[in-house]
Amino acid sequence: MMQLQREMRMAVMIITHDLGVVANMADEVVVLYQGKVVESGTVEAIFREPGHPYLKALMRAVPRFNMAPGERLTPLREIQVSASHLTSARPRPPADKASDEPLLTVRNLTKGFGTRKTSVLGGKRGSHVLAVDDVSFSVRAGECLGLVGESGCGKTTTSKMIMRSITPDGGEIIFNDGGAPQDVLSLAGADLFEYRRKVQFVFQDPVGSLNPRMSAFEILSEPLVIHGVGDADERFARVKELTTLVGLDVRHLRRYPHSFSGGQRQRLGIARALALSPSLLICDEPVSALDVSVQAQVLNLLRDLRDALNLTYIFVSHNLAVVNYIADRIAVMCAGRLVEIAPHAELFHNPVHPYTKALLAAVPSPDLDRRLDFEALMEGRASDPTAWPNPFRLDGSGATSMIDLGNGHLVRARDTANHSELMA
Repeated sequence: MMQLQREMRMAVMIITHDLGVVANMADEVVVLYQGKVVESGTVEAIFREPGHPYLKALMRAVPRFNMAPGERLTPLREIQVSASHLTSARPRPPADKASDEPLLTVRNLTKGFGTRKTSVLGGKRGSHVLAVDDVSFSVRAGECLGLVGESGCGKTTTSKMIMRSITPDGGEIIFNDGGAPQDVLSLAGADLFEYRRKVQFVFQDPVGSLNPRMSAFEILSEPLVIHGVGDADERFARVKELTTLVGLDVRHLRRYPHSFSGGQRQRLGIARALALSPSLLICDEPVSALDVSVQAQVLNLLRDLRDALNLTYIFVSHNLAVVNYIADRIAVMCAGRLVEIAPHAELFHNPVHPYTKALLAAVPSPDLDRRLDFEALMEGRASDPTAWPNPFRLDGSGATSMIDLGNGHLVRARDTANHSELMA
């Protein structure tokens, strides 16, 4: 966009809630609130000396890499979470996060898809695309693992295989809830039905994931009906508890999804996922469709729910600043493979893999002193494994594997590489 603007000498008007994009692309900024202009000026004036309380609140709601330990995002309206709301279905006792036995273990997971022919009348044969290639990781009880990477890298496919909505071509998925490890891929019938009660999904689209013909009450009670939980009175009590837990008004249970805001719809989706008291919640880009302040509200809600209910998360996203705020460990995916795994602080302060470095350099920051470094993006080839420098390059000249750098930091490189080569 910037290149076209320069070449064609045209004006560009960007309408966005992403303050990082504004800081990196705009010359002048207009801030709207409730249909009125509340502040306008040059990008320098807006970001260095914000005047209106709404603009200041927006800036406090944006996830940043330099946040202090324990610092929270500040949404315009906070949601109060308390586990005391739950009476009919108490959360499980707190698990020991330091336990050596993970809740979920994924080993050598692989999935390929065949593409269609290029022509109805014949022509080229369809090719085979390897969407997930030899992916392995684990998630401890009470932990949040962030799974990041660009669109099409295999994040959602991996999540769907864990849910058993897609069958992998190879590999293992072991779920260990209550000290009894289960081979997820061998589950069938009643056992698979019970597993899906313990592992729930929060979808990316807060509009498309809710049935427009069902009221909020019907949406929240549907999982309870399907799994035969309680009678009508018990389900009604449970739905009211869930509604209060995610900060919604119980008086609005008869409303339909179209009458809720985007953030409220996403909270409905979270409440629905919590209805069966799951152990593991897979969140697939749950805040990508939300504006800055509502995003902060939902992220704080997810953090508070995790603490209150001892939930375990797999948080899928392409936004590293968001993942840095919510995750304990981060796994970076590119072209169907994991290329780096590390605790979140280690990954952001000491990235090793060139793709991880490019991802970090590509995050638009709402900070005029940290503008995007387009040279670090390798001229658009950051996600091309054949363009990576040695010993990370994938060009058929040698196999790569996950090398342990210590303290839970692993990076994909050639087996012959030593640590000094990797850290250079």
